[in-house]
Amino acid sequence: MVGAARPCHRIRHMGHAPKRRSHRNIMDNRMTTPLKQPTWRKPAGMLAILLIILVWAVMVVSISDFIGAQHIAVQSIIYLIAGTIWIVPMRPLLIWMETGSFRAPPQA
Repeated sequence: MVGAARPCHRIRHMGHAPKRRSHRNIMDNRMTTPLKQPTWRKPAGMLAILLIILVWAVMVVSISDFIGAQHIAVQSIIYLIAGTIWIVPMRPLLIWMETGSFRAPPQA
């Protein structure tokens, strides 16, 4: 098409422009912020995650004869559920690794 207007892909925002931070300010903030000391909870939590996955895999494999005797649709459903349900205990474990408590902190 001759003379057809091309759509403008720029979005124009209303209001004030965001304050720009210079690279120097960002680096200064990083250098003055003290680093957190690593805790023992992170390696312990990683080992617990691996242990949970191992135990769950052994449990599923131990009933594989029963699952193998089922119809293919039932097998698919069982393996779909078994493949996702191990994630349930991960949330409290990951919260504990970060905060030291098994409950999520209240939202502000």
